[in-house]
Amino acid sequence: MKHTFEQLRLDAVCRSFTNAQGAQVAALSGLDLDIRRGEFIALLGPSGCGKSTALNCIAGLQPLTSGGIWLDDERIDVLPPERRGFGMVFQNYALFPHMSVLDNVGFGLKMRGVPRQETRKRTQEALELVQLVGHEGKLPGQLSGGQQQRVAIARAIVIEPPLVLMDEPLSNLDTKLRIEMRAEIRRIHTQLERATIYVTHDQDEALSMADRIVVMKEGVVQQVASPKEVYTRPRNLHVARFMGYRNVLPFTLEGMAGEHVAVAAAGVRLTGVPMAGFDRKDVAVALRPDDFARAGAADDNAFDATVETVEYGGRDSLIRAVAPFGKIWARVAGEFGEGERLRLRIAPERTLIYAGEAA
Repeated sequence: MKHTFEQLRLDAVCRSFTNAQGAQVAALSGLDLDIRRGEFIALLGPSGCGKSTALNCIAGLQPLTSGGIWLDDERIDVLPPERRGFGMVFQNYALFPHMSVLDNVGFGLKMRGVPRQETRKRTQEALELVQLVGHEGKLPGQLSGGQQQRVAIARAIVIEPPLVLMDEPLSNLDTKLRIEMRAEIRRIHTQLERATIYVTHDQDEALSMADRIVVMKEGVVQQVASPKEVYTRPRNLHVARFMGYRNVLPFTLEGMAGEHVAVAAAGVRLTGVPMAGFDRKDVAVALRPDDFARAGAADDNAFDATVETVEYGGRDSLIRAVAPFGKIWARVAGEFGEGERLRLRIAPERTLIYAGEAA
C-alpha cells in the first residue's frame, strides 16, 4: 500500500445491519466524502449517528452494504484491513499489557517483516515524535492515560500509513489532559503531513483540531464545512442545536430591508437580522446563550424576562429565564436571583433563521 495519496473518496457508502427484531437498520446512508492529502477531518455527532461505523468501513473492519471507497484510482473497500495499511488509534488504547512501550510501538513493523534494525530506528523516531523517549522499557500499566494514548498514536504512525484513523481517542482522559492531547495530536498531524480522520462527539475537539468537520445524524451527513462555517452558519436546525444554539424559538418573518430581515414574537421585534434566503412567514430563530446581553429601557431588539434558574459561572451566569415568547437560556455578566426581572438584548447579527419548526 502507498504511503501517501492525493484523494480518499467515499462514494454513496451504505452500511446496514439487522436488529434484534429482524429489521434492517441503516447505520450509514449514502455517505459521500472526499478527503485530501494532509487534511484533518473530524466526524462529529451524537452517539449512534454512524461516525464510528464510517471509520470502521474505511478501515475495513466492517463491510459495505453498497457504495465504494477509492484511494486515488484504486478501489480499496474490496481489500482486507491489512492491505489498506491505515493506522488506527482506539478509545481504549488497545495496548498489549505484557509488552514494553518499545515492543508495543514496533509490533506492526514486526508483523510486516520489517528488519530488526529498521524497526528499531523507526520505532525510536515515532517515540521521539510523541515525546516518549526514556519510556521505552516501561509496561503500559506504568504509564499515565495520556502516555498510553501517545504509545497508541506512535504505534499507528510508525507503519507510515497514508491515513490515520482515530476513534474517540481522548474520551477516557480528564479535561486538562484532553486539552493538552488535542494540541499534541494536531502537532503530530502537522509534522507528518498525512491525512487524519478523527471521530468525536465533542464539539470543542472538532472545532480546535479539524480542517473540515463532517456533522452526522442517524447515518446521514448534515454538513461538511470548515470549523468556522459549522460554528457560525450551521446548515440546519440539527447542526445548530448540536453546535450550541440552545435556543430555538418560533418567530414570524415581518419584512425585508436590503440584506436583512425583521422577525417578531410576543414581546420582541428583531431588526437587522441577516437574510434567511427563503420566503416563509413562520420561522425558527436559533440563538446561543452568548447572543444575549443586558439591555436598557430604550435599547432595540430587547425584551423583559424573569429568571427561573441560575448557574453561577464566575465572570458570568447561565440563566434559564421566562420571556414573553418562551423560555430561553442566556449567558450574561453579573449575579442573579430566582424570580428577578431583567431586560435582555438579542444580537441580531448573530441570529440565525431556519425554515423548520422550533420544536
